[in-house]
Amino acid sequence: MVKIVGIGGSLRSDSYSQQALEVAAKLVADKGAEVEVFDLRTLNLPFCDGGDSYPDYPDVERLRQAVLQADGIILATPEYHGSVSGVLKNALDLMGFEHFSGKVTGVISVLGGQVNSNALNDLRTILRWIHAWTIPEQIAIGQAWNAFKPDGSLADQKLAQRFEAFAQSLVENTQKLRAST
Repeated sequence: MVKIVGIGGSLRSDSYSQQALEVAAKLVADKGAEVEVFDLRTLNLPFCDGGDSYPDYPDVERLRQAVLQADGIILATPEYHGSVSGVLKNALDLMGFEHFSGKVTGVISVLGGQVNSNALNDLRTILRWIHAWTIPEQIAIGQAWNAFKPDGSLADQKLAQRFEAFAQSLVENTQKLRAST
């Protein structure tokens, strides 16, 4: 069984990014993966200062260990000013090569306007720099207020199919990469 860690990169109380992450995590779990979801709203993380030690912040080590032990990672971010949220970038900056090298990653972005891939492209660049393998399937959700039903499920069947393909690819590619190492 592969282990997948999800990280939601929003601090909003009604975060659509976290909702999208929860949908993806459920689908990945339904495919047999063990899933642990981190909600950055609940973690006490400092601003990254470029150092390795954050003894006053046990959540840094908790997040690092979870990612280190994972076979794959899902990152979900709102798109702010055409890029990744600062809180997700900071969480990634608190980790490094040893946490992501050789891991399979999947990326999701959520925005209030029209769909685009700016945050996803930036995440791909960041993940490439820390030696992660990002699946080709990605999810960009535009006009997020229309994407979810009140129960948190997806409102659009085509979007649901994209999530299904994303989850399938993430689990299959994680299994393949894990088997080859």
